[in-house]
Amino acid sequence: MSLLLEGKRAFITGGTRGIGAALCEVFAREGADIAFNYNSREDLAAVVSQKIESHNRRARSYKTSVTDRVGMKKLTRELVESWGGVDILVNNAAINRGDNFATTTDRAWDEVIDTNVDSLFAVTKPIYKQMIRQRKGAILNITSIGAIRALPTSVHYATSKAAMIGFTKCLSREAANFGISVNAIAAGIFDTDLAHTLPERLLQMHDFWAASGRAGKPEELAEYAAFMVSDRNSFMNGEVVIVDGGAVT
Repeated sequence: MSLLLEGKRAFITGGTRGIGAALCEVFAREGADIAFNYNSREDLAAVVSQKIESHNRRARSYKTSVTDRVGMKKLTRELVESWGGVDILVNNAAINRGDNFATTTDRAWDEVIDTNVDSLFAVTKPIYKQMIRQRKGAILNITSIGAIRALPTSVHYATSKAAMIGFTKCLSREAANFGISVNAIAAGIFDTDLAHTLPERLLQMHDFWAASGRAGKPEELAEYAAFMVSDRNSFMNGEVVIVDGGAVT
């Protein structure tokens, strides 16, 4: 059987750490060329590129913010010129801040919403437009279980991830007219830098709640994501799939 993503071209946001880095490696192993963006860690970007190339796939890294609309348009043009297009987009990049709502500053609120919500427009629109031209594509948004359940996470983070669910469902209706699927994964707690911003009591409680008895590994989510954006998942659109280790609702 052929690889899940043989010959595909993918762009993954936040590709140097945690789930993003795992997505890059697993997608490359499954046959996709990978482009990804990052903010600051050129050393980590080099490591991820090496891992992609170790699977005999092409790698391109961009030091561009997901909120940079001009930069994302330029990035998309470069990928179209060099690779001929993008088949897969994964909106993965996100930030969180360990704030209580009563003490959340204007700056913290704006930072989380700008990064987690406004980036959906900045990143997705130029890539979506070229997917329309090629009449095919798969968009996967990494949201959070915190958008669905009343967990003790930050209100701005949960709000931003709930917005991503609305974005997924509404865009999927329009995108289907052009052969493009739009789905999301609502991730539980995974062993990433982002999860480490959560209160320690929540992390301890999670291991009790979850049927798996532990936090997820980033590669476990990436394995499922690879199937979701593959041609074998041809009849799913507008769905939000929970991947959380069987946590109690």
